[in-house]
Amino acid sequence: MTLVRRVARPMLAAIFVVQGLEQLRHPAALKAKVAPFAEQVAPLGLPNDPELLVRANGATMVGGGALLATGHLPRVAALALVGSLVPTTYVGHRFWEESDPATRTTQRIGFLKNLGLIGGLLLASVDTEGKPGLAYRAGLAGSSAKRAAKQTRREAKHAAHAARREAKLAASQAHDALT
Repeated sequence: MTLVRRVARPMLAAIFVVQGLEQLRHPAALKAKVAPFAEQVAPLGLPNDPELLVRANGATMVGGGALLATGHLPRVAALALVGSLVPTTYVGHRFWEESDPATRTTQRIGFLKNLGLIGGLLLASVDTEGKPGLAYRAGLAGSSAKRAAKQTRREAKHAAHAARREAKLAASQAHDALT
């Protein structure tokens, strides 16, 4: 792992670990803000319990942040954090609903900050640390298999031609021996 990754991942993960722990410790503080969202997502099969949603989001943030910070499954952790941050941003920074200009500005800044974090997490989710990604490796394996199959067909064709020549030669020799 490069020095940049070793330093940047914990820096990116810190906010998630801290805020996730806060959500786990004090879910009631966000209950009123999350309640309308809980009602919106209840028909999708999610529980209509705002405190449970806050705790689940907090646990995702702590777990994903810890994995990202330590470099264990960083791509998966980054995607989990994106999945956690999208509803957090939607619920927590609804600047478009604010009438007070100062509050609206503060909420817009929080919204844009979270968009920046999502962008960083998306970059982290595709970072292969200089190694080829799965799609590239799968394509390479497919190409290699194609080449091997083509080579095998070519060798089989040559072997069939050689066998026919040998059969003709054997038949010719057998015919000559009889005459």
